Amino acid sequence: MKFLSLVAFFITCLVQPILAQQSERIKLADEMAYSINNELINHWYPKAYDTQYGGFISSFDAAFKATENQDKMIVSQARHLWTLSKMIERSPGTDHYKKGARLGYTFLRDKFWDKENGGFHTLLSRDGQVRGSGLGAKTAYGNSFGIYGLAAYYKVSSDPEVLELAKKAFYWLEEHSYDPVYGGYFQSLALDGTPLARDNSTPSTATIGYKDQNSSIHLLEAFTELYVVWKDPLLKQRTTELLAIIRDRIVQKEGYLQLFLQADWTPVSFRNEGEEAIEKHHSIDHVSYGHDVETAYLMMEASHVLGIEEDYATWEIGKKMVDHSLRFGWDESKGGFYDGGYYFPGESTPRVVKDTKNWWAQAEGLNTLLILTDLYPNDPLQYYQKFKLQWSYIKQYLIDHENGEWYPGGLDKQPELKNAQKGHVWKTAYHNFRSLNNCEQKLRDPSHLALTIKKAGNEH
Repeated sequence: MKFLSLVAFFITCLVQPILAQQSERIKLADEMAYSINNELINHWYPKAYDTQYGGFISSFDAAFKATENQDKMIVSQARHLWTLSKMIERSPGTDHYKKGARLGYTFLRDKFWDKENGGFHTLLSRDGQVRGSGLGAKTAYGNSFGIYGLAAYYKVSSDPEVLELAKKAFYWLEEHSYDPVYGGYFQSLALDGTPLARDNSTPSTATIGYKDQNSSIHLLEAFTELYVVWKDPLLKQRTTELLAIIRDRIVQKEGYLQLFLQADWTPVSFRNEGEEAIEKHHSIDHVSYGHDVETAYLMMEASHVLGIEEDYATWEIGKKMVDHSLRFGWDESKGGFYDGGYYFPGESTPRVVKDTKNWWAQAEGLNTLLILTDLYPNDPLQYYQKFKLQWSYIKQYLIDHENGEWYPGGLDKQPELKNAQKGHVWKTAYHNFRSLNNCEQKLRDPSHLALTIKKAGNEH
């Protein structure tokens, strides 16, 4: 009898922490569902639907009132389309999501797509006239988001015309932006798709003519989304190539992404040119912890969707990137990932050179921390504890519980951002919605976004 009592005691000791964490996860999931529905999506939609010209209005002030300037950029318009497509999956009975998504799709098709030269324009006026953007008439980055939004919309609409436009954009990139010599894609493109080259007059701070991590990771993201609905061999080949380039060439040995690179993937670095040059070129040469934690997720997702067997390299590099960000770019007391670090000459660890905390990096970090929580539950870095701290940080310093949406950066570092715009062509609900949507589902069901390594001979 005493033996049975001891067994029961030990079983209770083992089970109680598991049950407690399950209960806590459900509570956190409920909080995130509330935030999605009452502090984020309800403020954007249907308010952002442009029923006069089509597409979406994206510029809103601190109180979430539309501003006067409503230029439309392919990136934000496609992100709106992607977000609404995922909201249709969450809430298929909400008709205005379907109407809003259709508005977004038709504006991409009729206004953003260049019927003469192909490809998506970068920037338009509210009524659809082409505008100069300073980024290039077209970009690989912008076209990647066109594909991303269309792929998600096709999944919920089953409209073959939507998939055809996504395919056209993929093939246009293949013809104009893809580098058949070194692989990857050129970012800055002329109206006809010709890659823009650097010359002696190009400022050292300009990015024209470089390849870069940002367009590379978002092309990977878009191609992964497209491959879910279109199992094309060339698409699979290019997605696999991009995954390998990002993992093996763009990620540096320390565990961070090189921001810009030459055509042959040689890093663009000012490390040995003195602190003045380093500071001058900060925008194109630093450690971006937000991109690092985001890319860890995007690589794992791509590997999983592609069904690559025994892909331990991707998992190890992804984890290494997150661990590097936690060790050198994480606020241990309040939570949050810093905006920038730098490896100065002769120093073995990076210094924090920008300690602000922009909104999208915090969103991406939340998502990735929960994924690693379930992949590596006993890791000494304690991903679950950091995930909970990150969510507390977001609730306290980023979410505007009164006016809705998130501030552009954490108020602990930039209290003045309380009065900043909630939306503009670079800020939609895409980053924070994706994070909360993924986390809510994964908290309720750890098998969601399990991103398991596919074992040879197994079907899972």
